[in-house]
Amino acid sequence: MDRVKNSFNIKNLEHLSGIKAHTIRIWEKRYSLFQPERTNTNIRMYNLENLQKLLNVTLLYNNGHKISKIAAYNENEISRKILELTVNKNSNNWSLGLFKLAMINFDQRLFSKTFSELLENFSFREVFKNVFVPLMNELGTLWQTNSISPSHEHFITSLIKQKIHSICEDLQQTKIKRNDRKFVLFLPDNEIHELGLLYLQYEVLNHGFQCVFLGQSVPIESLKNLVDIGEPITFISYFTIEPNQEKIDEYLNDFNEEILKNMNCDFWILGYQVQFVKFLPQNVSKFTSIEQVIGKLAQC
Repeated sequence: MDRVKNSFNIKNLEHLSGIKAHTIRIWEKRYSLFQPERTNTNIRMYNLENLQKLLNVTLLYNNGHKISKIAAYNENEISRKILELTVNKNSNNWSLGLFKLAMINFDQRLFSKTFSELLENFSFREVFKNVFVPLMNELGTLWQTNSISPSHEHFITSLIKQKIHSICEDLQQTKIKRNDRKFVLFLPDNEIHELGLLYLQYEVLNHGFQCVFLGQSVPIESLKNLVDIGEPITFISYFTIEPNQEKIDEYLNDFNEEILKNMNCDFWILGYQVQFVKFLPQNVSKFTSIEQVIGKLAQC
């Protein structure tokens, strides 16, 4: 059973904050910033309050505040300085620190507030590329090093998905202008990593095209039901884990035989596994990045 993590060793703190363990020890000794407990074997263990303080200290430190000054601030002063920083928005990483705080505290209000403030200054494309992608990359490392629990990862990923769904729903009502082509987005059997595909739904809709989002683990056979749609169809799929390198050519061949030869359509693929494609059937295009797909959408 997954348990919420509330005790952290110094390596966990290093991974979460980006501050080296050696530096954390110096700050602890010189400025008494933290009061860790010690195990029977004399290993420092930090509680959730220590971690929250370190993330706040790191946010200020990375934005020009001297550690000696930060150490002299009381909790109210630290909170005020953080607020000033977010209001001024003069940093590239202020939002990353706040999203981490929201994740650690399971604080949906902080997540939503930070996201709304970002959209006041940046497009959703910029937010996804410059904030959410780096955040998700960090989560992979944090999870692997046991710095966060699966609960934290699921919480923050779920909130990001909610925001994409909400934005896409609005675009469905206001942005659709093209009737000459429909895009169908899906993941193949046993593939569940849908965040990248969800973002592509946003890009398709933002370019004015109709979009059908089918989501995770869709068998090729079930895609035949789309033959009655009529207009040309572009299928898009994201191969992160499946089909793996041993099966990907067979999958594309099956897709070609069952779908592409019988329908007025083409197939765009991207994700980690596409590097292993040896033979690309006609009407199948592979992309090495989301940016390439965006460029192709702009040409359509």
